Amino acid sequence: MVNVAADRLSQARRALLADISVEIKDTRVVEAIARLPREEFVPEEVRQSAYENMPLPIGYGQTISQPLIVAMMTEALLLNGSEKVLEIGTGSGYQTALLSKLANHVVSVERIPALAERAAAVLSRLGYSNVEVHSGGDGLGWPQAAPYGAIIVTAAAPEVPRELLDQLGSGGRLAIPVGSRDLQELVRIVKTPEGALRHNLGPCRFVPLLGRSAWPGHSGD
Repeated sequence: MVNVAADRLSQARRALLADISVEIKDTRVVEAIARLPREEFVPEEVRQSAYENMPLPIGYGQTISQPLIVAMMTEALLLNGSEKVLEIGTGSGYQTALLSKLANHVVSVERIPALAERAAAVLSRLGYSNVEVHSGGDGLGWPQAAPYGAIIVTAAAPEVPRELLDQLGSGGRLAIPVGSRDLQELVRIVKTPEGALRHNLGPCRFVPLLGRSAWPGHSGD
């Protein structure tokens, strides 16, 4: 039975990678996802669905994002391997792990302490040593370690938060879903001496980003 379950996971993983390879042109992103065990980042009860191209519940009203969206957001950062990256919304730690394979260092912030603790434990157990996970408050980001070469936000904001742009270094890239609570556009912001350049990358759907410069509320990614 164990071997049958493992074979099914392996087949689903190969199919998922084939689908992602069609959409994602950055081979470094595809290769990094191929080495990433998504089943380690989801609860046991949904592990058999770990390689379905869909979000899965991880508790506390949160989800692990659809793998293709994770890949698209990562590709949008245009990482070259030298960056310090800020991630807003650690969640399961899956996106964090992917970033750790493509950047020099990852600072990840999670509003829900139990998720931050669990993600940090999984990342440590799997040997991701170039990451740090923090429990965040109402403020956005982790200004103590700014500036960042790239910032990724795994929750949706009504507009691009100035608080995060201030933490982005010159030439840095910010990937964030922007729009209503129900439907957003994934955008890439590039910070230049002339100002912030915006690139729209397509529709998406995320849980809301909560706190100052975002949606009001008491819990979030």
